[in-house]
Amino acid sequence: MSSLFAFPGQGAQQVGMLHCLPEGSSDLLEAASEALGEQVLTLDSAEALRHTRAVQLCLLLTGVAWARWLMRRSPAPEYVAGLSIGAYAAAVTADVLALEDAVRLVSLRGELMQQAYPTGYGMTALSGLDLPSVERLLEAVGGEVYLANLNSDNQIVIAGSDAAMTEVAARARSLGQGVARRLAVSVPSHCPLLAAPAATLAAAFCEVELRRPRITYLSGSTARPIFDPARLRDDLAGNMARIVDWRATLRGAWERGVRLHLELPPGSVLTGLARRVFEPGKVLSVESTRADSIDALLRQEVADNR
Repeated sequence: MSSLFAFPGQGAQQVGMLHCLPEGSSDLLEAASEALGEQVLTLDSAEALRHTRAVQLCLLLTGVAWARWLMRRSPAPEYVAGLSIGAYAAAVTADVLALEDAVRLVSLRGELMQQAYPTGYGMTALSGLDLPSVERLLEAVGGEVYLANLNSDNQIVIAGSDAAMTEVAARARSLGQGVARRLAVSVPSHCPLLAAPAATLAAAFCEVELRRPRITYLSGSTARPIFDPARLRDDLAGNMARIVDWRATLRGAWERGVRLHLELPPGSVLTGLARRVFEPGKVLSVESTRADSIDALLRQEVADNR
């Protein structure tokens, strides 16, 4: 049996998240501040978190800080995976990317995404609809609206213009099917609308060293492990414009023997998505679980693998 650290994506952010990091995180914050040339503790205010760049940097630093804290106390997981921007925290945790490089790349990523679509676009979660039903709605509406995240069998996220997403939601309601909920994301991620920003980010990645992961990295786009640095570079740079197949990523982790799913802070959205897949395994949110309980579970996984 194996364990997985899962890192959340945009929408999980919380005001003050960088001010609630675990003990021993000051060095990480100092390194990030030096890399950016600004004080990162200013990024988690309510005002700052209205901007994509700040949100993504906060999620990166929060995920890495908690993962490092756990791994100082307990055995490392066998796998890491991240939803959207969470992939960067997963990559740093797996030692694919240096923290300083990740901070600079994520800063650029957020700026590119925000500049491409400053207003009038975003993402909407559709619950209670299967994939064929959502595809029919998108085809009927047409225009700038696309599949973005396949989170579970009955939760699918779409991305695009406000007008097109509103029309999809209205058609779903008129059919008496599903619930539409606008997400706290101000850009149309994981669809062709971000192909140009992804290409610009890919050029920046060419200047950065990537290493083979020390912990197996599962791609949230392909749902497969990636070891080759060139493929890791492509996966990270391009994920903003590619569909996230989180349900397949979770199923792939289960098929590879993962029985302990730990969601790194902030939040517990991924924990809810994982429960059906990992039954009868264990699915926990680090934010709401005692540290000694997590330590015991990780040590038990190591003992079971001997």
